[in-house]
Amino acid sequence: MKIGNIELGERPLFLAPMEDVTDIGFRMLCKRFGAAMVYTEFVSAEALVRSVKSTINKLAISDDERPVGIQIYGRDVEAMVEAAKIVEQAHPDVIDLNFGCPVKKVAGKGAGAGMLRNIPLMLDITREVVKAVHTPVTVKTRLGWDKENLIITDLAEQLQDCGIQALTIHGRTRSQMYTGEADWTLIGEVKHNPRIHIPIIGNGDIKSLPDADRAFNDYGVDAVMVGRATFGAPWFFQAEPLTIDEKIDVLEEQLRINIERIDEYRGILHTRRHLAASPVFKGIPDFRQTRIRMLRAETEAELIDILEACRTRLTRS
Repeated sequence: MKIGNIELGERPLFLAPMEDVTDIGFRMLCKRFGAAMVYTEFVSAEALVRSVKSTINKLAISDDERPVGIQIYGRDVEAMVEAAKIVEQAHPDVIDLNFGCPVKKVAGKGAGAGMLRNIPLMLDITREVVKAVHTPVTVKTRLGWDKENLIITDLAEQLQDCGIQALTIHGRTRSQMYTGEADWTLIGEVKHNPRIHIPIIGNGDIKSLPDADRAFNDYGVDAVMVGRATFGAPWFFQAEPLTIDEKIDVLEEQLRINIERIDEYRGILHTRRHLAASPVFKGIPDFRQTRIRMLRAETEAELIDILEACRTRLTRS
């Protein structure tokens, strides 16, 4: 599979862009364990245009994680075009347009999945961004606003006509948020539409590598994007299982990378969310108090001590 001139291999798995999740340390580890493409946290176009420092910081990428995409969201044509030009200066491999985020603070203001209620504006933004940059432009969206408006089949063709080079489809409507089950049948319909010639990437409810295999086999998608199942588990993409010791080593490495690449305060802030969500600790009885300590830890040494105590409990059990 290719996006533009980017070779991504056969049946590639992508790490989804996720706010407060896909920090640089996590992305680099997911890449090491087999993710074919990773994405930064999604970025507000308006905040980029206003040069908000915390937003500009999200554009930091490393050659070690390539190919890497930066995703932007917004509801204004000029702001999205200007943001895309700013993003291009960070030299991502792909610029992705977020027309799928369902959360109220984004979709409720008309951005993200809110664009599913204003298709002409979505297409205007897409068309103008494609014209404004040289980097491949892709789109991530949902099936439609709600079950009465499942528009993705026609929308995919319209977005393709705007010049995008790949389309990611989350198999839910905006109204579903993250509830219920993802419907992959419409994703499959888009992929098998003879008028579609760009790669189609499926997303939604991929909880294991066998789930990804079924998506490839049953729906013919070109790639599968994985989101929530990777929380605290950057080894998700690797078929060979890791031991508990190896997993904790990976989490400690993520902490060190984030502190080195970001700074101690924000590196810890990012990493402790992953630690608290990691499936590796499910074997610890009454883990709730330990999770609270993880989420309150303020120094590298404190977090390492907690992780080492967890290692001891898990390896002795």
